[in-house]
Amino acid sequence: MALDPENTLYLDLKDGRVVIELLPQVAPKHVERIKTLTRQGFYDGIVFHRVIDRFMAQTGDPTGTGMGGSKLPDVPAEFSDSESFTRGAVGMARSQNPDSANSQFFICFEDSIFLDGEYTLFGRVVKGMEFVDEIKRGEPPVDPDRIIRMQVAADADKKN
Repeated sequence: MALDPENTLYLDLKDGRVVIELLPQVAPKHVERIKTLTRQGFYDGIVFHRVIDRFMAQTGDPTGTGMGGSKLPDVPAEFSDSESFTRGAVGMARSQNPDSANSQFFICFEDSIFLDGEYTLFGRVVKGMEFVDEIKRGEPPVDPDRIIRMQVAADADKKN
């Protein structure tokens, strides 16, 4: 099945490109937020500030501390019964308040189904998970990896 370029992200990391299929049928508000910020260039250069081995890699905070977000309002939770946090799932990070997701997101290294019904799942890695596996670990990592560039596939350079 071909991916819809409007609902596909290209996440360029130091080791290669990660392709993420967005799931607007599961989390339409979160997908819209990620695409809006991506199109603003918000994620370019942001570090992976929390990377826990055998769990997940978290990014999307412009301060690099885990406490920051975008200037846009928070997004209410969109929990799903149809999708589960398995390896390659992409979910929104939040505070204790379920309706506090803003710009931070994470990618699961391994199945983490205990997150189901607690966090919003909005995408899945469909290609390049081996590059996610190479992200430096730490809370925070000593020399953190960065998002080199993130693009909506529909907007990507035709030569990519």
